[in-house]
Amino acid sequence: MNENLWEREIRDAQGLAPIDRKGSPADELPPNLFHDQTATSPGAGQATMPPPPPPPSSAGGYIPPAPDEVSPWTPGARPPITDFAKMRVGGVASATFVLLAVCLVTGVIGWNAVDVVTQEVNGKTEVLSSSVPWWVWGSIFVGFGLAIVTIIKPKLARITGVLYAAAEGVFLGGISHLFNAQWDGIVLQAVGMTAGIFVAMLFLFVTRIIRVTAKVRMAIIGATLGVALFYLVAMVVSLFGGDMPLLNEPSLLGIGISVLIVGVASFNLLLDFDFVEKAVEAGAPRYMEWFGAFSLMVTLVWVYLEVLRLLALLRSR
Repeated sequence: MNENLWEREIRDAQGLAPIDRKGSPADELPPNLFHDQTATSPGAGQATMPPPPPPPSSAGGYIPPAPDEVSPWTPGARPPITDFAKMRVGGVASATFVLLAVCLVTGVIGWNAVDVVTQEVNGKTEVLSSSVPWWVWGSIFVGFGLAIVTIIKPKLARITGVLYAAAEGVFLGGISHLFNAQWDGIVLQAVGMTAGIFVAMLFLFVTRIIRVTAKVRMAIIGATLGVALFYLVAMVVSLFGGDMPLLNEPSLLGIGISVLIVGVASFNLLLDFDFVEKAVEAGAPRYMEWFGAFSLMVTLVWVYLEVLRLLALLRSR
């Protein structure tokens, strides 16, 4: 998470203008071009002009200038607002539970919407046919759009975050039914592992066993971008009828790559915890609680999907 995000939201809540970090053309001018010009003393042979005489008066004395009562008055800057509701760690936890509950409810809807026909062949369950409604697949695109809106407008996270959780719940419920039809009990295993990863990463963060320094943050972000690029290449290859065996085959290399991606997704939880902690310490406005819960929800969805795929590879061997 970008720290400039909650800094911007704090200044907005205080009624202050955003900080211009791009500079201005005036920064390119040489120093002292128009101001602070040092006066040069007259050289030898140069005559100096006498000061102008004071204005004459009827009594022969000096007339003082009249007081300036006409110049426009510029009021001072408005003091920042400091009594707005502040972000709390407990508020982030409560909002996260709400989003998870919404995801669970809509997940049941997505699960029941999928119809799967299976049969036992040589002791293994094979899927003969499956029927997935279009709106179950479409929910992932709805969730992606809502995530973009929430990132751009954090003030809307109280609404868009809940809608995102609902959309992702429908998608997760549908795809979980497909996985569970072929590998019975895999969904409960994935949910348990996801919860365990969350608790483990929270423990590592709270005890400062792993500190989110600038280098750690850049390493996690770089690894995440690498995973995103890897998936993008796989998507382009699949559009042209190809396949990425490293993603779908249960080989040792494929399982190793899946474990690595699960690790990258898990370490993103540290970035979410660090964002919440710093935003609370900085006094971010109260609505950022829902944005913090939204960011945790996005990472948890990713972790769950990667764990589900990893377990499927392991049980396919």
